Amino acid sequence: MKKNIAIMCIVSMLSLSGCATLFKGTAKKIDMQSSPEKAEVYVNGQFMGITPLQLNLSVKHSYAIEFRAEGYQPRVYHINNRVGAGWVVLDVILGLVPVIVDAATGAWYNLDQVNIDAVLIRQQP
Repeated sequence: MKKNIAIMCIVSMLSLSGCATLFKGTAKKIDMQSSPEKAEVYVNGQFMGITPLQLNLSVKHSYAIEFRAEGYQPRVYHINNRVGAGWVVLDVILGLVPVIVDAATGAWYNLDQVNIDAVLIRQQP
């Protein structure tokens, strides 16, 4: 009897929220290092800090990450998001509400990188 109640609770929880939202969330930690250290980091043109740096980025978007240091050429890296097909299939199996929740929050997406080691090239005099 207790086992049936536990299973019903789990199914109810999954059907009232999105699977990806529930199990993986809508943000990902991205670690950023650079050589030389203490490079400025810009995400989509906005200054975010100095390396080494860890940022929580929404999986719903793609990003252009630019590293800048005095005397070095700027370097741009791209982090792209992609739909995780497994989450979509699981949501469809569980019903309309999980599909709506994960689609609205963007939790279906994954980022293609979680670590960037930027190597900047010294500018020619």
